[in-house]
Amino acid sequence: MGYKKISKQLGEKLTVGAIIRKWKKHKVTTNLPRSGAPRKILPRGISMIMRKVRYQPSTTQEERVNDLKAVGTTVTKGTISNALHREGLKSCYVRKVPLLKKAHVQAHLKFGKEHLDDPEEKVMWSDETKIELFGINSTRSVWRKRNAEYNPKNTIPTVKHGGGNLMLWGCFSAKGTGRLHRIEGRMNGAMYQEILGDNLLPSVRALKMGCGWVFQHDNDPKHTANKGVAQKQAY
Repeated sequence: MGYKKISKQLGEKLTVGAIIRKWKKHKVTTNLPRSGAPRKILPRGISMIMRKVRYQPSTTQEERVNDLKAVGTTVTKGTISNALHREGLKSCYVRKVPLLKKAHVQAHLKFGKEHLDDPEEKVMWSDETKIELFGINSTRSVWRKRNAEYNPKNTIPTVKHGGGNLMLWGCFSAKGTGRLHRIEGRMNGAMYQEILGDNLLPSVRALKMGCGWVFQHDNDPKHTANKGVAQKQAY
């Protein structure tokens, strides 16, 4: 008789095949000697957990406990955690990354390939950042493998917003960090030129970058205004 027919007659689904395979291999049907207690989660349960975690890395241990309970396996959160650890996963805080569209990602990759061989010590980078003074910075955890922290499923997209904050402009190169400037009020193209005039060249001189250095900033409208471009070319 086949596995299905035997299972239907006995009302058992999971044990019939295992017993027959054990008899064919060891000529016994009793439990074989083994070291330690048997694991509470069967391989089928592990596969189910791994599918859920791959689809939704931010899933909680309690949700996985409820999933196993629905199929007749009662375990604790610690058992779930141990099973995931054996599969090479660990609980980590979600990395926050800028919210990028597909076009942004492609543009970044294109830019990186075009400038891959540029001498890094001759590039001065700059950008502005907003530091929130008030607000709750909540954290979340995901189950992931090592070196998979920047997989889109393991990150939380962020945008800059909030109440009280500080706006700062800064610059850096491979030789070190340059000046840090606090931006008062709303920055426009004219203010941006003043910031560059007061801080960029002194930073380059302090870092001893010499001649032939490149100033690199992003495509913020204040950076790409006509006056801003003229100022950049002057350097």
